[in-house]
Amino acid sequence: MTPDDTSWQRWYRIEPEAGFTPGIGRLVQMLAYARMTTEHAVQGLSVEHLDAVPPGFTNSIGMLLAHVAATDRIYQFLSFEGRDPITEDTPAYRPFVGAMTFGEQGDRVQGRTLEDLLGQLREVRAATLAELRTRDDAWLASLLPGDAMGFANQHWAWFHVMEDEVSHRGQIRLLRKAIEAGKTEAPAPS
Repeated sequence: MTPDDTSWQRWYRIEPEAGFTPGIGRLVQMLAYARMTTEHAVQGLSVEHLDAVPPGFTNSIGMLLAHVAATDRIYQFLSFEGRDPITEDTPAYRPFVGAMTFGEQGDRVQGRTLEDLLGQLREVRAATLAELRTRDDAWLASLLPGDAMGFANQHWAWFHVMEDEVSHRGQIRLLRKAIEAGKTEAPAPS
């Protein structure tokens, strides 16, 4: 970035994103900002760094990145389809179960490259954005369909996806500092 480069200033304005209704467009910009800062927080990490679990922590950076993708995916089911893949047998959700539950139900995330994890995040988000392009602000204010979370509205659901990512990004930053300070343990064999 040069002193004359002002493209970074775009991130400091929440404005409707082109191609979306105004309310959804602002939400999309917030989701994009959260993702940009997450991607910045993991720049240059090796598989070893992504798999490391420092003392006092229970998850790796790789696990947290996979969890962020899984959260986006589960809210696609809840929001766009009115289905709860956690309580239903949803084959399309099975690859995300381990990440959603931090390895408690399914495999822990290990051995994946940063490129692979970021690719999964981008793929899942692209599907979210494609769906959001077909919705309007009245939909954004509507309640989630189905029995899963019929008390929450769509806006809250996608705000929650963003807040979950921001929360885990904070954990990622703490993990990265601990890893870079050399306070790591080798990941448990799978």
